[in-house]
Amino acid sequence: MTGLLTDDIRAWIGRSDPPQRVEITRRDIIKYAASTQQRLDKYRNGDEAPPMFLFGAYAPPLPPEALGADGLRADTLLPELPLKRIMAGGIKQQHTRALRAGEVAILTRTIVDIFEKQGSSGPLIFVVYEIAVSTEAGEAIMVETQTRIVR
Repeated sequence: MTGLLTDDIRAWIGRSDPPQRVEITRRDIIKYAASTQQRLDKYRNGDEAPPMFLFGAYAPPLPPEALGADGLRADTLLPELPLKRIMAGGIKQQHTRALRAGEVAILTRTIVDIFEKQGSSGPLIFVVYEIAVSTEAGEAIMVETQTRIVR
């Protein structure tokens, strides 16, 4: 182990962004279904959102000038790390029930783990996020786990 993670970095485990409120409209579902070539009528008619519909919903679109030189947005839920190159490390979704038109989804993103490993070309830091999605009444809809790899 290279010992890159300090107590200050590890203290970020458990921190969350403020909850994001996302209104789910039939029009948005239909547009998403068309752009992703969905085949099932429940998606094409806008009754139910396809599984990846909320991917990135906690981060609204930004104009190009608001992005960094690497094309990424500044992330307020990421500690200052000794390594700087951020890569996608995978996504896993666990759905409890479908998300339907007319509902409001509440998304909360939390850092659930930060750890390091030695890769073949040097040290790597893994930052694992959990995005919990529920209705306004608190009914669980989905949990998404995202991993970022920093080298």
